[in-house]
Amino acid sequence: MIFCVEDDESIRSLELYTLRAAGFEAEGFPDGDSFRKTLRAERPELVILDVMLPGESGVELLKKMKASEHTREIPVIMATAKGAEYDKIQSLDLGADDYLVKPFGMMEMVSRVKAVLRRCRPVRNREILAAGNLVVDLVEHTVMADGERVALTFKEFELLRLFLSAPGTAFTRERLLANIWGGEYSGETRTVDMHIRTLRQKLGNYGAMIETVRNVGYRLEEKP
Repeated sequence: MIFCVEDDESIRSLELYTLRAAGFEAEGFPDGDSFRKTLRAERPELVILDVMLPGESGVELLKKMKASEHTREIPVIMATAKGAEYDKIQSLDLGADDYLVKPFGMMEMVSRVKAVLRRCRPVRNREILAAGNLVVDLVEHTVMADGERVALTFKEFELLRLFLSAPGTAFTRERLLANIWGGEYSGETRTVDMHIRTLRQKLGNYGAMIETVRNVGYRLEEKP
């Protein structure tokens, strides 16, 4: 939910229409009183707050938001008049996350809203395994090598995950079969060698990190 605090009804209506068209829920307020009343009952994702409001100014409302434990973490974009440099600086000093200079375009507004939300939303906890610039995201089930996506089969991904979870550990072919294939496979250990070969090829330069341990199996050694 985005709250838009703007006393000009035509501007407020256009802001709400544009935000809703962009996929956001949005609610508008003509003054600080109605805004604060709703804010006590509902916590928005972001507030677009005009500086020049009847009664209590946007700057005063921003001060109160940042002074309250309940609202201080809500991102705020201030809308300032063209040439009002002091309002812009004061708002940023008080904790505003961004500002818009009137008159501003609606697409600029949406772009700034999205940018602030990206910065301010909590980062999703991620489970990452990495060796240098070889990065495995266990949640997204992706592999990146030097910033480039590497497409692996499920078994190749699981082999790499196992190696990266225990670098330097020598895994026998039998252990790899038991860990990756489980009870579904009862064939020769040669299938491990085949998967290791294709995994090395797909990893490019990083494939050399998967070393053959003679008469044992394989291990991953991170290169300096």
